[in-house]
Amino acid sequence: MTQSITPEILLRAYAMGVFPMAESSTSTDIRWIEPRQRGVFALDSFHISRSLARHIQRSDWVIRTDSDFAQTVAACADRPETWINAEITALYQALHHAGYAHSLEVWEGDALIGGVYGVTLGAAFFGESMFSRRTNASKTALAYLVHRLRAGGFTLFDTQFLTPHLASLGAIEISRAAYQRQLRAALAASASFDPAGYPPLPSAGAVSTSGRTRSATSQRSGQTS
Repeated sequence: MTQSITPEILLRAYAMGVFPMAESSTSTDIRWIEPRQRGVFALDSFHISRSLARHIQRSDWVIRTDSDFAQTVAACADRPETWINAEITALYQALHHAGYAHSLEVWEGDALIGGVYGVTLGAAFFGESMFSRRTNASKTALAYLVHRLRAGGFTLFDTQFLTPHLASLGAIEISRAAYQRQLRAALAASASFDPAGYPPLPSAGAVSTSGRTRSATSQRSGQTS
């Protein structure tokens, strides 16, 4: 790509429904992606298993937001194959400093063991990547993230691709046209990642329950588990 991507260009791209990917951590080429079928969470239908609910209730893990955005992104990229290269890392760091990108982190003592980061625009949250270094760490991060997005008034949680892991938690796949309708509505609304009066550690009871060997695209869809 001959033109450098700026944070402003990246935000405009999200507003149009596209997002960037690199072929690998060392690749200098970045492509714009707009899937035919889009993965999303219907925020009111997110569900976790009873076993995960019990784990959350009994766990001494600490949930934080934006306490170490850079380390969260680095952890998401720390795998044999990744679409997160140096330019993408710098772009999201710039969006974080501007207040558009956020991380939700799971800590065990001083160790960052799981987390997710994404971009916010209007009432839309664009989930970028997540990681887990303990069993249930990424699922715990998602549960707390959905709780926070609901409290903040978000209407769209874009997962970009649908994976079996996300589907097991209630994510669905919608058409590009349906996604664009949801995106336009979300961009016309407002929401807050840090809503006034929101407790930093929502109680576990508030988390709802119910019963190149690969392309960069496949790498990205595999990095949400």
